Parts: sequence; C-alpha cells; structure tokens
Amino acid sequence: MRFERKYKITHLSKSAVEQAVKLHPAGFRKIFPNRQVNNIYFDTPDYQTGLQNIEGVNQRKKYRLRWYGKDLQAIKKPRFETKIKHNELGTKRIVNLADTQLDDLEIITNQINVQQENRLLFLYPTLLNTYQRSYLGTSDGKFRMTVDWDLHFYPPLHKTAFSQHPLSQKGVVLELKYEEEDDGLANEIFRYLPFRQTKNSKYVTGLFLSNFI
Repeated sequence: MRFERKYKITHLSKSAVEQAVKLHPAGFRKIFPNRQVNNIYFDTPDYQTGLQNIEGVNQRKKYRLRWYGKDLQAIKKPRFETKIKHNELGTKRIVNLADTQLDDLEIITNQINVQQENRLLFLYPTLLNTYQRSYLGTSDGKFRMTVDWDLHFYPPLHKTAFSQHPLSQKGVVLELKYEEEDDGLANEIFRYLPFRQTKNSKYVTGLFLSNFI
C-alpha cells in the first residue's frame, strides 16, 4: 500500500509549482510526458462514497473509470479502478475494459456493475472530470509527484449523459506518492517542500461545485 500526500495550491501557477519541485534537493525530474487524465466517478444513489470521504471514514472505497487523451468521446484503453483506503494508506484494484464511447454510458454502467465485487451495491455515474497532469520522480524511484492543473468537472444531465458545460476549479493540485516502507524517508521530502499539506478530493470538489452534496 502507499501514501498519497496532497497539496492544493491556489497562489502559484503550474510552472511555478513544477519549478519549486525541481529545485528540491531530492532531485525530482520529469519521468513521463504530460497528458490529459479523464475520469468518470461512480457512486451509489445516495452518494455513499463521497459522503464517507467528507466524514473521514477510515476504511472506504472509491470507484472510477479512467482513460487518457484529449478525446472525451472516444474512451480508449479504459480501466475501472477501485481505490481502497485504510486510514492514510491506499491501494487500488484495476480491471482493463474494452474501448467504448461516452455516448454508451448506460452500457459502461452495466459493465462496471458486473466488474465490481459487491453485486448488491449498484453504482451509477455521478461525475466526469478532466485535468492536465505532469509526472516527476526521484532518481531512485521511491518518490513520485504528479502536478494537476486545468481541472474541469461535468455533472450528469441524467443517467446516460453529462453536461456539455464544465465547471472549473482554479489552482494546482500536487500529490506526493510513495510506498508504506519508505515512510521513514518522507520527512526529508516534506522538509524541503514549500507547500502546506491539505485534504483534497477531486471527486468531492466536483460534487460540491455541482451542488450534489
């Protein structure tokens, strides 16, 4: 399992945040090309997973369909992810799905409910969000950072379609990720980060912006 430490930064640009990370003495450098991340979040009709996050439930799950690229309509190489949280530690289970189209949201929803473990827990799509992401890491591979910006959220119009008019979140979201066994080394990483750690869930942010919770 791994830690994901989050920093929501509203007073600096994406370039300024990346520059601060690159000046870190641990030697963070770009490890992967920038790309657009797309997620469809799934939840229960009463938004159980979103509310559990807000309430700080120690053991909880989050469900999303993720794919990459600027084309939202063509869902290529999608994967259904179940993110599992135990206190501050997390892991995820991934199931690769066939290419599909965003217009086929009802079919996607049926596939998701077949794939997820609890067949009594019916999930449906509650939010689509997109953002740009850059990837940085240390040379030993123990610590990785992602920098997310240009965040947009598309609330559902109904069960088979999303709004064409996105809501936006200003600022940059930085995430520091590392395995449980490296937690003893993490203080040296925190020490030279000029940002304050925050709680930040893109899913919960989107629900608030959409006035669903």
